[in-house]
Amino acid sequence: MSESNAPAISSPVEYIQHHLGNMTLDGERPASLVDFSVFFVDTFLVSLILACLFGYAAWKVGKNIDPDNPTGLQNLLETVVEFVNQQVKDIFPTADKMIGPLAITIFVWVLLMNTMDLIPVDLIPSLVGGVAGIFGYDPHHVYFKAVPTTNLDTTFALALLVFGLIIFYNIKNKGVVGYAKMFLFHPFGKWAIPVNIIMTTIEEIAKPVSLGLRLFGNMFAGELLFLLIALLAFSVWAMPAQIALGTLWGIFHMLVVPLQAFIFMLLTIVYLGLASQGVDEH
Repeated sequence: MSESNAPAISSPVEYIQHHLGNMTLDGERPASLVDFSVFFVDTFLVSLILACLFGYAAWKVGKNIDPDNPTGLQNLLETVVEFVNQQVKDIFPTADKMIGPLAITIFVWVLLMNTMDLIPVDLIPSLVGGVAGIFGYDPHHVYFKAVPTTNLDTTFALALLVFGLIIFYNIKNKGVVGYAKMFLFHPFGKWAIPVNIIMTTIEEIAKPVSLGLRLFGNMFAGELLFLLIALLAFSVWAMPAQIALGTLWGIFHMLVVPLQAFIFMLLTIVYLGLASQGVDEH
């Protein structure tokens, strides 16, 4: 998306639609908001690059770790590890060794993806459009959305991963029979088995749905508001208001970005902790 403020002035709706479109394999049209049949190239690339950066930073610090003279990056990563591990200990005291690294990975990766929302909305699309123009493509037909968590594919993929782990830990700790009993006897006991099956199924499905929609909704709304603020650049007189509003929303969003990563990580620990509890047969 290489559109500058000129297309935004002439057609604000087109400007917003263009910035909310994704780069797809066909490269000829923006993807719709909900379309799980489309491969989102921009979402995949940004998510992969951020994951590789996180992995490289962790490897670099681990390779050169110095307990006596820690570097700034080592201090930062140690703070994150201690913070997340404390949450795991408080919420899920009986957690196995996989929960801590899982929680840290989810927290940092979601945080990095959310942080892309703090980059000016036209910067990365303009750079991508400029590169595309070098290879003969029309920059105005190049779509690139740089915030992976404003895409339902990303948030639901993470949520479904957590859901798979919920099922795994349920079966691991309760057994297949015990997991089935949870559907049969929870929450109203053995005299309401049909109702229990319906209620428990809804309860279990609601976990990944709420995880995915909560993260997507908050980040998508934040991105949309940044786009609306960007539209204020239609005249010189409106630019002070744009700068002031953009700064205020950016400061507020700096709280939203880590908060949403924290909530996603925290609920993951909570759900896995619940999955490790026993089941009561009434």
